[in-house]
Amino acid sequence: MNDARTFVTAGGHHLEYRWIAGNAERPTLIFLHEGMGSLAMWKDFPDALANATDCPALVYSRYGYGWSDTLTEPFQPDYMHREASDALPDLMRAFEVDRPVLIGHSDGASIALIAAGEGTIAPGALILEAPHVFVEDVTIASIKAARETFSTTDLAERMAPYHRDPISSFQGWNDIWLNPDFRDWNIEKLLPAIACPIQIIQGEDDEYGTSEQIRKIEAQISGPWETHILADCRHSPHRDQREQTLQAMAAFIGKL
Repeated sequence: MNDARTFVTAGGHHLEYRWIAGNAERPTLIFLHEGMGSLAMWKDFPDALANATDCPALVYSRYGYGWSDTLTEPFQPDYMHREASDALPDLMRAFEVDRPVLIGHSDGASIALIAAGEGTIAPGALILEAPHVFVEDVTIASIKAARETFSTTDLAERMAPYHRDPISSFQGWNDIWLNPDFRDWNIEKLLPAIACPIQIIQGEDDEYGTSEQIRKIEAQISGPWETHILADCRHSPHRDQREQTLQAMAAFIGKL
């Protein structure tokens, strides 16, 4: 294990994290990764955004990902709700963070919406990359395709630099999304309670979700919002269209 890694206990688990120093008068950015993501998979994007906005930032790997504790049991359909109600508030207390900007990608964006909608934390704003608020057929089809890729290619080897146990990390995410009990997962009822500013960024070619996800959010949240749909961009705007995404996020944070 890399001795440079740092850990904190939150939500009952040992989680790897990285703190990026910034102006304490500015809001703290908390990065919530995607369903196959981790701290390391953000690469230097958090540093670039923190530098562009003069904000401190917290990046971490959720339970089951990166070098955080590996899964000891399968995820349940409420796994994103548990992250929002347990681990995220614990992290904010540990680092004395108040009213953060939550920057969530895919599953991480859904976790940000759940945390704000359930009121477990009071974010200053949300930045949502490719969020999910309900389960779509296209999402299930792409997750099934990912399972086939994982079983027939070297994907596990390519994930190894980013996860302590890439097989467990992949299966934890893949299995729950393909579980029939997860098909009815829906967080739309939480949206009207969200009044903080929201920025939504989605790729035109997102293989894991359609613009219907965006329309549901825009129609039901209570606060101000802005949406950016990026051309030539799939499910990961901060990788597929890095500069556009960085500029859009920095401009949004600069107005807070």
